[in-house]
Amino acid sequence: MSEARVEKAKLSYEHAVFVGDDGELAAAERELDKVEADLALARGRILHARFLDDRREDPRELALFERATRMYRTLGDAAGEAAAVFWEGCFHQIVRSDPGRALPLLEHSYGLATSAGDRHTQWEVLRHLGIADHAAGRLDAAREHLEAAVRLCRELGLPAAVAANQVGLIYIAAAQGRRDDAAALAAEAYDTAEECGARRIMQQVAEARIQTMAPDTDHGEIHDQSAP
Repeated sequence: MSEARVEKAKLSYEHAVFVGDDGELAAAERELDKVEADLALARGRILHARFLDDRREDPRELALFERATRMYRTLGDAAGEAAAVFWEGCFHQIVRSDPGRALPLLEHSYGLATSAGDRHTQWEVLRHLGIADHAAGRLDAAREHLEAAVRLCRELGLPAAVAANQVGLIYIAAAQGRRDDAAALAAEAYDTAEECGARRIMQQVAEARIQTMAPDTDHGEIHDQSAP
């Protein structure tokens, strides 16, 4: 898609220079703005994935997400803006550990994604709202958000994301005294992750199973896998 937009811009340039008709230039610029926004978002996601491995903040990450947000907003691309705003919120929540900054962004992203019919961004926001609720001890709300995320992921055919969200539900079930539910979730999540080759999620399920089966367990931790 990006290659097609760049090629179209090239043809618009040639048409303006050789034919003398510059009527296509404005549309070509918008197409290139979309490419730039997509590229900024993609680069930011790569940096976030690196953070998940080494836990070292890269100052470029937030700037890329904010640039993508501005460009999508200017373009009137609600779905693109929803995704970029989500990643801003994810950055503040996961990288900066700042729920005060993260939650308004996540909620705004969910509203944009819902209006645009962007179910992929919706499930990602629901997951991170669940993470926020879990961290704050709001277990019923966390369960509601994560179960909604699981349903969307099933509908979208994202088995690794289903299993990742179930990891959080394992901890919540155990914290609420629903040990049988926790064990069933662990078995299902492990099988799902194994079937789709999500080895990191398999490890997280194994950790959750060990922690939730131990006496006097705490609420555990929902791992961030926000860039599947």
